[in-house]
Amino acid sequence: MDAKNLIAWRVAQDMRDGAVVNLGIGLPTLVPKYLPEGITITLQSENGFLGLAQLTGEALPGLVNAGGQPCGMDPGGAFFDSAMSFAIIRGGHVDVTVLGGLQVDQAGNLANWMVPGKMIPGMGGAMDLVSGARTVIVAMEHATRDGGAKILKRCTLPLTAACKVTAIVTELAYFRFLDGVLTLTETAPGVSLDTIRARTEADFVVSPDCREMAGLELEVAHGK
Repeated sequence: MDAKNLIAWRVAQDMRDGAVVNLGIGLPTLVPKYLPEGITITLQSENGFLGLAQLTGEALPGLVNAGGQPCGMDPGGAFFDSAMSFAIIRGGHVDVTVLGGLQVDQAGNLANWMVPGKMIPGMGGAMDLVSGARTVIVAMEHATRDGGAKILKRCTLPLTAACKVTAIVTELAYFRFLDGVLTLTETAPGVSLDTIRARTEADFVVSPDCREMAGLELEVAHGK
């Protein structure tokens, strides 16, 4: 299992049955593939859908999610305009949002919408989602392509939102913000604490209950 799929698998284990979930583009769209048996989530998209098919159904002609990917609809799904979609988000009716990240810092700040000097299509719904969702999970690879830290003492890129991140999931570790403190609660299989410390700039504490991510071997055995 590569890094992105490992991250998606671990995020999926946090999903609760019946939750309304908004998935960011890229890596987060892999999450439904790894939902535990018996867990069903309702996918919300900021371009006006509730009940998007969980990326397993047949795509409908002309229907795309907020990332422009072809998608389908589950039975009972609803279509509405963007004003209603953002009213759902800003009203606190999205249980979980899963987003990628460029940087997260030890205060729970997230930067994921732009790099100064580079062309961007726009900020999308990230600022609203991070501010409005009840739980914010950042799913990202632990380091940049050149090995630089992405979990920092302080973000250096423009912020998407301040002090809103609930958890960070990478291919090395699972962190949660507990009482405002960045806390390591799980390590990926075969990853040492020394490795995590070496690749993390931010200060963090290690939970006394910190353990290795469990159950991954079963997913691999079943071919997921």
